[in-house]
Amino acid sequence: MLVDTHAHLLPHDYPADAPDCFPRMEPIDGDSARTLLFGAMRFRARDVFFNAERRIEAQDAAGVDLEVLSPMPPLLRYDLPPADGMSLARHVNEFTAALCRTHPHRLVGLGMVPLQDPESAAAELTAIRDQGLRGVEIASNVAGESIGDERFLPLFAEAERLGLAVFVHAMPTATDRLPQSAMGTYVVGLEGALGASSLVAGGTAAKCPELRIAFSHAAGGYPLMLPRAQYFWGGSWNEEPVDLDRAVAPDDGPSPLEFARRFYYDSLVFDHRAIRYLIDLLGADRLLVGSDFPAMPREDPAGRTLRGMHLPEQVLRQITCDNAFTWLGMDPPG
Repeated sequence: MLVDTHAHLLPHDYPADAPDCFPRMEPIDGDSARTLLFGAMRFRARDVFFNAERRIEAQDAAGVDLEVLSPMPPLLRYDLPPADGMSLARHVNEFTAALCRTHPHRLVGLGMVPLQDPESAAAELTAIRDQGLRGVEIASNVAGESIGDERFLPLFAEAERLGLAVFVHAMPTATDRLPQSAMGTYVVGLEGALGASSLVAGGTAAKCPELRIAFSHAAGGYPLMLPRAQYFWGGSWNEEPVDLDRAVAPDDGPSPLEFARRFYYDSLVFDHRAIRYLIDLLGADRLLVGSDFPAMPREDPAGRTLRGMHLPEQVLRQITCDNAFTWLGMDPPG
């Protein structure tokens, strides 16, 4: 069985009386696709984004048994006024829940919240749970502010209390240190690393030890930062016994690697050598399959690289199936 934990959707339409800041989906003559209009964004959205039957057909063609659907990241508009952000989130969540109800054994949904208002966002998680959604997608930053800042702690604490999964999607932000062409490549890697490390450095990971949280694209550069952080914490190489005489910044809490091994990471890193590193450093029980479909084409068939790595059958099953159900808080199929 293969579970794709990183797949996106778009609602096929928005209310006619929606605020001007809402997206619009305009029909295309002679085409089942629609054009997403959202500020300066113009995007041709194929019908697989919003049509349940087309999604199932695409799953079958790729060898996917179940998709975890989250809103396409541009919908996470944390720059909107909080009331408008809540209205948009509720519309998207209702659509997601309805889409998933059409094929509950093939489609699982994550909601969204207006994280620009952390208290309201936390309160909305109960409605997300009651709609049958299994968690919430958030961006790796909130209008440029770290998700590890303590003002966002209510969202993570409430997700932990309710047993909801959290999916952190890397969200590029403007930087004058790289050209605009790097937004979808290098900046995504930077954002994943900043999101994950901020939750540890800011104290959220320590305060929410039972939180089930996953990061897109293996949290970017975060896994490569960990050995250095581990050395600063414990003064040793290769996870050898702690040598506090050599430690730069020792403390008596969990080590950086212990915190990192509480998180989940999708394996959308495009190279078997990177996947091998993630398995060796973080553990096979921390990895999930992701594709970014249909915003990006899936590997054909899904999981081809993983299945070509000659992993032990138990390890392959963990990554392609079991870990996803653990992260979502669901019982795996019998």
